[in-house]
Amino acid sequence: MLREGRIAAVQQEPMAMDFTEATMTAKIAAATHGWRAKCLQRLIRLEMPVPHTVALPFSTVRAIAAGKKLNNTGLLALFGSGALVSVRPSPENPAWGGPATVLNVGLNAERHAQLTQSHGQAAADAMYLRFVQGYAVNVARLDPDMFASPAPKAEALAEALRRYEDEMDEPFPQDPGRQLSEVLRSMARAWEGTSARLLRQAKGAPDGAGLGLIVQEMAQGFGQGLSGAGVIQFVDPLLGLPQITGRYLSQSQGRDALRRTEAIYLTRDKRGASLEEAAPDIFADLLRYGAICRKGLREEMQIEFTIEDGNLAVIDAVRVPRSARANLRIAVALANDGVISEEEAVMRVEPRSLAELLHMQVDPRGPRDVLVKGIAASPGAATGVLVFSSTEAQTLAARGESCILVKRETAPEDIRGMHSAAGVLTERGGMTSHAAVIARGLGLPCIVGASDLRIDARLGLLTTPDGRKFREGERITVDGTTGEALAGVVDMLPPGQDDSFQTLLGWADRVRDIGIRANADTPSDARTARAFKAEGIGLCRTEHMFFDADRLVVMREMIFADTAQDRAAALALLLPMQRADFTELFSIMQGQPVCIRLFDPPLHEFLPQSREGLRDLAEALDKPLSDVTRRAEALSEVNPMLGMRGVRLGVVLPEIYDMQARAIFEATVEAARQGSPVVPEIMIPLVSARREVELVKTRIDQLAAAVRTQTGASFDYKLGVMVETPRAALRAGEIAQHAAFLSFGTNDLTQMTYGLSRDDAGRFMNTYVRQGVFTEDPFHILDVEGVGELLLIGAERGRKTRGDLTLSVCGEHGGNPESIDFCRQAGFDYVSCSPYRVPQARLAAAHLALRGRNLRAEAAGRPQQSSAAAE
Repeated sequence: MLREGRIAAVQQEPMAMDFTEATMTAKIAAATHGWRAKCLQRLIRLEMPVPHTVALPFSTVRAIAAGKKLNNTGLLALFGSGALVSVRPSPENPAWGGPATVLNVGLNAERHAQLTQSHGQAAADAMYLRFVQGYAVNVARLDPDMFASPAPKAEALAEALRRYEDEMDEPFPQDPGRQLSEVLRSMARAWEGTSARLLRQAKGAPDGAGLGLIVQEMAQGFGQGLSGAGVIQFVDPLLGLPQITGRYLSQSQGRDALRRTEAIYLTRDKRGASLEEAAPDIFADLLRYGAICRKGLREEMQIEFTIEDGNLAVIDAVRVPRSARANLRIAVALANDGVISEEEAVMRVEPRSLAELLHMQVDPRGPRDVLVKGIAASPGAATGVLVFSSTEAQTLAARGESCILVKRETAPEDIRGMHSAAGVLTERGGMTSHAAVIARGLGLPCIVGASDLRIDARLGLLTTPDGRKFREGERITVDGTTGEALAGVVDMLPPGQDDSFQTLLGWADRVRDIGIRANADTPSDARTARAFKAEGIGLCRTEHMFFDADRLVVMREMIFADTAQDRAAALALLLPMQRADFTELFSIMQGQPVCIRLFDPPLHEFLPQSREGLRDLAEALDKPLSDVTRRAEALSEVNPMLGMRGVRLGVVLPEIYDMQARAIFEATVEAARQGSPVVPEIMIPLVSARREVELVKTRIDQLAAAVRTQTGASFDYKLGVMVETPRAALRAGEIAQHAAFLSFGTNDLTQMTYGLSRDDAGRFMNTYVRQGVFTEDPFHILDVEGVGELLLIGAERGRKTRGDLTLSVCGEHGGNPESIDFCRQAGFDYVSCSPYRVPQARLAAAHLALRGRNLRAEAAGRPQQSSAAAE
């Protein structure tokens, strides 16, 4: 008979030969005995029917691994004469894994004979065979295939014992003390092995992570009456909705019910028998224990249970495995029910996991026919027909058809095509390539670096690594979350931005202490930013507004104009378009701040790259091809990203900035008339000297005065600088004399500080990180030592000149939790990131604020509430 509700802990030194009985007051903690030991103790405190258990701490297990002897006979004596036990791993964190559980330790020929009399031949053979198999594979390290058996029959048991003796040159051990000793030793040494250490370190475990071991009296699951084992949980692991799931298998042990087809349902089900029908009282007890676990452990738990002759035993309880959307929904439900606090619910959701909830996702329950695997550059999933050019993508989008844009790599002229596509797949590129960066900004599923693909855009043909051919117009699916391209149409899950999502982020906003804005270049981006509750636009890149076909023609006319007057005349055609853009942007943002970066890229990006394209342009401009070619060649630069771009264009060709400033101010007046007053923020890009700011500011101030006079309207605006060059950071003190804000563009600042291109860094970055040259890719995570020091210098010198100077970071780093933490500590006012990273940034900022609060409370000696059920 099982003795329930007791847990024993090792007392004194690790080598002590005795154990002390303890119950609810045993000194067991996750940090010393592991999560499973602590969880079992809590189950006992909650008056669950847990079999008698002994918990071995990390120190004892380390000693066993080092060869020290434990009084295993004395340990077995705690369970009574003839008792069988199981041994389970108990690391500090369940995610770190551990050696396999071994059941039925203590079984030998004598005990087998006794079980044959009490439980029947079949049950005795099944238990003994299971032990022999587990011992041979996990302790003796013999080939698992040698001990695989289709059915636990007497012949299978005899064969397993014979094979063990043949391989080990000795009979299967019969002494229970020796059996337990070898099991403990094997599990302890397995944990200390090099492979196991590397595997758990990859899951975030520290170098010195310890393992506890649980020795627990067996609840057999075999008997003359109702006997078996099963697993039950009370939420759907994919969606997080209340739902009883699990299976039960008669005459079984462990988790066999989850693997065997003859297992029955738990709840009444028209498809077959159920435990609820067979044993309603036991089923009711399981429901009650689930509710007790939820409240007492403050978590949704999966309960492993065993029934022996009608007696229910709770063997274990683990946190329900769950998807990101289920985890969020569960956390909010627990907080709404008062089980945990709202702040703890916020802390239970990993910020990066929100990416899975913002987009369509491939349903993991469906089949996957993988064509190729690349780099998961932008999360989400989409299905569409294959296209190999941006032009074709725009054509299909105009007809309302979904398409997947496939290219070797994308370039700036592909932006419109990317806007039109449902997903992107490229043969080349990395996480910071053009396709990856733009796709993340658009919230577009994207796979890059699928180097095993062969793409023939001329023939409209994609060839997969296994030789399959897909032609333009055939359907595929891109899964930007996993980096896999799939054949055909697959089942999808909708985005998870439900009430729970909004509720959790609302709680996060209450505690975060830094502003979160969005980078938005189009009205569509702005609407997304509003939907995700960004606190304004921190970066509007106006050059993206010029790639539409009608505007591109005008831009090219301006580029080929010979005089300032001709350039101004061409730009005058763009003025109403820009004004309409900004008016719509201001209307969408409803009075929230909008920071508009003036024109930045080199002009060559707006010219055709091929001779055929130049010929078409010559025809459109009614100019000789030779003149067009010469002008295009004159605009070419050895390193255009460090050449005639940014503020340099504004100084040399001031007509461009004049047109944009006028458009901004006229849109400001119009927005006020429509009831959406705004104080626009105008940002000068790529500044490196104070004089640049003075020249641009003078012209913009004059334009503001002119628009006020012409419209009779009064408005304010702020002028600031995008700090992208190291010199601008170093001279921030004098630049701040003419700037109301400094926004650090860490993408370009990182490139210039390191002297490398983010588009080309993927060729060697993995090698550099692997060999420890860089701790992380500086384009993924802000380099706080180098680039970060420039930010600190710029912030300090800027605010020394101007105490009310607004400081921010915009770009990809703005949505990164580590970078947000740096900005908080540096006293920045806000960060700005792509719209689809705003929810992640809001939650990450809340996490950082709460951790800081907890650290301060800890330093002050105030106790902190646990944030996990089974620590």
